[in-house]
Amino acid sequence: MGKEIWFRPFVWMDYRLAVLFTVIIPLILLIWAFVQKAEGMQRLLAIYWRVSSLLLLTIYLMIAQYPVSFISGFLARILIPISLWFWVDLNDEIEYQSSGPLKLIFTSWRWATTIYCILGSLAFIPFLGCAFSENISNNPNCHVWFEAPLVFKEWFHPKTNAGFLGFIGIIGLIIYVVYLSYFVLIKLGKQGRSATQQ
Repeated sequence: MGKEIWFRPFVWMDYRLAVLFTVIIPLILLIWAFVQKAEGMQRLLAIYWRVSSLLLLTIYLMIAQYPVSFISGFLARILIPISLWFWVDLNDEIEYQSSGPLKLIFTSWRWATTIYCILGSLAFIPFLGCAFSENISNNPNCHVWFEAPLVFKEWFHPKTNAGFLGFIGIIGLIIYVVYLSYFVLIKLGKQGRSATQQ
């Protein structure tokens, strides 16, 4: 689209920050937590990865330029901070863990990711209208969000049809919503804010 989109650099910066805070750092922390046998962090990161998978689904939905991708991307930014702080037992276990580089970096990452997601969700609110736009591809303010996912497609799925990738995203989204609904409506009432209670 045209170069008149003044906020394009901020959109690309957001994608770069997302890769750093939601992929690279938590992956390093997960490996580090396994090496250090920090079980509380391992469990919290396992929960985090399940929740943050909505971001990956959003990328596939945006490759196909589905309007629902704007809703899924917004919800992901809300659910991720909740997943990082919701569990009382894991919060206590991590809090009482002996101090060290892992604990310091893990705690810093939790706070940085929380702040990033909150600010990102607030900045994303004006674009939620794209989810209800009839000509989303012709709206430069909406289309700018598809640019990075399309680069992702060129890198990882150069020969795959965008519609097929979008179909995978839709199937994944349906499974995600079903699991999330089951957790909120049934499992949450049984286990409360304990991640280890069966």
